[in-house]
Amino acid sequence: MIKIALSGTLGKMGKSLIQEIYKDKNITLSVAIISNDQYISKNKNPILNELKKNNVLIVTSLEKVCDKFDVLIDFSSIDKTLENIKICYKNKKKIVIGTTGFNSEEQKHIFEISKKIGVVQSSNFSIGINLVLQLIDRVAKTIGSDSDIEIIEEHHSEKKDAPSGTAITLGKKIANAMNNDFEKIAVYSRAGNIGVRKKNTIGFSVIRNGNIIGNHTVIFANKHEHIKITHKAIDRSIFAKGAIKSAIWVCKKDKGFFSMNDVLKL
Repeated sequence: MIKIALSGTLGKMGKSLIQEIYKDKNITLSVAIISNDQYISKNKNPILNELKKNNVLIVTSLEKVCDKFDVLIDFSSIDKTLENIKICYKNKKKIVIGTTGFNSEEQKHIFEISKKIGVVQSSNFSIGINLVLQLIDRVAKTIGSDSDIEIIEEHHSEKKDAPSGTAITLGKKIANAMNNDFEKIAVYSRAGNIGVRKKNTIGFSVIRNGNIIGNHTVIFANKHEHIKITHKAIDRSIFAKGAIKSAIWVCKKDKGFFSMNDVLKL
């Protein structure tokens, strides 16, 4: 029985993860991390009351409960994830990271930590998006240099980072396929008299609207044809299932940095 700790327990993904963990007889939720404010009012929260009935430890920090779990699934915030990964590193615990928005230095730190513990990190844990990544790699290598490339992403109004981590991952995949520096060709905003579109750039459009779980569209357009690849998340459980699959998979690894491609063997 694999014991899982969860960070970001009361967020949208946290609630979905709790439901999916209880469906799998090979794993158990042993630790749930919440914020200090949530802890103060925890007796009023029906989700936390249910967790307590199932003997889940509810804490504000991993520090004193590292003997209670095997792998952490973290969909919290950048600061909290960086705090948690240090604790996992110190105690040789595996971690699955779904938090997005890390800068280059923070990402380097995660890579360094993976030299001692197993880390699975992905901006999107759905099987569909990871198949889309394989598709756009082939398209970019074939017609990328002759196409105008746009990435459109749509999410719910409460999402804080933009463009989404998935949109950035899609852009980097295209840039790598074309042997270009992503940071130099990404275009995040357009306003005023911007002139004609520059060649070999990737444009990003961001929509924050209602309760959209997550939609991503990649467009390759040239004078002769347009190719549009779209992925729509209909149910948040697809991400939870992928994260849990990753948690079970990484428990077999002593150390190393892995993505969903590794988990799915794509």
